[in-house]
Amino acid sequence: MRRYAFFTLALCLLVANEVVCGTKPQDDPNLLQTPSPKSELNSPDVLQINLKEIPFKIVYETYRKTDGRENWELYLMNADGSNAVNLTNTPDVDEMYPHASPDGTKICFVADELVETEKVRNVYYMNIDGTGRVKVTDNAREPCWSPDGKIIAYLKGEFDRYTITDYATSGLFFYDLKTREHREHPNKSLHHIYAISWSPDGNWFLATVHGGMGFKHAVLAFETGGTEIYDLTEFGVKGCRPDFSLDGKKITWGLTDWDLGTANIDMASRRPQVTDVRRIIRCRKEDEVYHSDFSPDGRYLAFSHGPAGNEMVGGKAPGWNICVSDMEGKWVEITADGKHNKEPDWVPQP
Repeated sequence: MRRYAFFTLALCLLVANEVVCGTKPQDDPNLLQTPSPKSELNSPDVLQINLKEIPFKIVYETYRKTDGRENWELYLMNADGSNAVNLTNTPDVDEMYPHASPDGTKICFVADELVETEKVRNVYYMNIDGTGRVKVTDNAREPCWSPDGKIIAYLKGEFDRYTITDYATSGLFFYDLKTREHREHPNKSLHHIYAISWSPDGNWFLATVHGGMGFKHAVLAFETGGTEIYDLTEFGVKGCRPDFSLDGKKITWGLTDWDLGTANIDMASRRPQVTDVRRIIRCRKEDEVYHSDFSPDGRYLAFSHGPAGNEMVGGKAPGWNICVSDMEGKWVEITADGKHNKEPDWVPQP
């Protein structure tokens, strides 16, 4: 009897802890597991995502033929997938991981290029129309913009040899576009982190860590100007590739290979607080969803979807397309060619 009572008490405490800490995402049993056709979403008879009225564009990476040679290029398109334009047109260089500046006038990205006979991944930025390319640094990856668009944060490669492993990083650095000077983050122990996202107030970063700094795998929040690091696992933020909304009040990330989540986040206190963890996108187990990003107005998500593939930057993902969803979990593929379309990033209106 005592064992039974102890087991019952332990079970109750476990359930209570899940409720208090918010470790169990709220589920909607009506979540679609496959995208709806565009024709359905634009029909007045169903819940609409009026894609043509979304004023923002999307930039993304895609692997396709350029001048007869297959390589990674950066494309820019409307929110309904129309008017897709190749911004790079470089058959000898692979451009990937585009991120638009807060004012919508520039894009930072990585480029895999040959230096003497060795492939190197470098960080660049350019104008939104593909002109004015500027190299930021060599052997670096996964850059993002400061809230004022004056600084690019980037991760240095852990090794000199080339790899697409996303967590092969050692050190976070800042590049000032005006002075062209580089400085390292105050926390020099940062390593094996990837998919950094800079908070709109400028005070925090989100990132995924894989086997670094004493963490096995987690989503972290850490100070921009300090050394404090917080593990968001306790709030139910499990998975990878977190991203802030433009107002800094929400985050989105991959809960699993098949689910995308959203949550409210409060970064005003000393310790980040996360509430209302929700599973907003769920796909079939034979497919995957990754790389979610809030639209500038916070009303939509863009993300990648397709059959099991390699989600890392430079990883092949045949059959993947870019999708857009509303906050109710209604989603549609806006590209249709399946040419390894990944890493979508919304472009704010200039």
